[in-house]
Amino acid sequence: MDDTLRSGETLDDFYRGRVRLIQPKKGYRFATDAPLLAAFVEIRPGDDVCELGTGNGVVAVLLGFRPFRRLTAVEIQPRLADMARRNVAGNGLAGRVEIVEVDLRSYRPGRRFDVVLSNPPYHEKKAGSPCPDREKAIAKHEITCDIMELMRTVSELLKGDGRAFFVYPAAREGEFRGAAEGRGLRPAVVRRIHPRENEGPNLFLAELRFAAAFPGEETVLPPLILHPESGGGFTPEVSAMLEGPSNETRR
Repeated sequence: MDDTLRSGETLDDFYRGRVRLIQPKKGYRFATDAPLLAAFVEIRPGDDVCELGTGNGVVAVLLGFRPFRRLTAVEIQPRLADMARRNVAGNGLAGRVEIVEVDLRSYRPGRRFDVVLSNPPYHEKKAGSPCPDREKAIAKHEITCDIMELMRTVSELLKGDGRAFFVYPAAREGEFRGAAEGRGLRPAVVRRIHPRENEGPNLFLAELRFAAAFPGEETVLPPLILHPESGGGFTPEVSAMLEGPSNETRR
């Protein structure tokens, strides 16, 4: 597997140097939401996991510190899928993580998964000014897949007792819930992300389950605050998430 750096790419350290990730110098570069999603996902040792829209594989690689049986990460864009494969190989995960280059809307693996997760495009296709970079536009806008299509795919891939995890804009929470409910899914756990304590949420994390398998009440976790009221940097909780597990090695 070719895990070398190519022209127009950077190699960046994460998790206190235990993870090295290739990213494009220009184009889609992941943000804080990716490691926050990785920290939120609950995975068990025997789980068969699927990530929809892996980009350069950042979340899949970060989850490599956690126990699972196997992880299949789907990506539609050829350059990002190639980058994800090299990131998986470069971080010693080739035996546990598989990158599949395919449109998630047509992905039919012939099995269902214990866990499905996604950091999907946040913006509607028509929202805002069009991004001139096609790769970044597809990653950020619902050009190849909208929230309704994503939930259809999740409902088709998730086991009846499975869990699905997402990070999504707070302004679209109602739409997210509606799309999930239309496919028989409902939030089991929600945690809203606030830039600062005195500011409203800009993102939220959610765990979905099939309503038929989860008759209990929705759990709303305390808000996750990104930045302290004064000064720069991150709050201690977020810093710990960005630094990764302190006592775990690759499984």
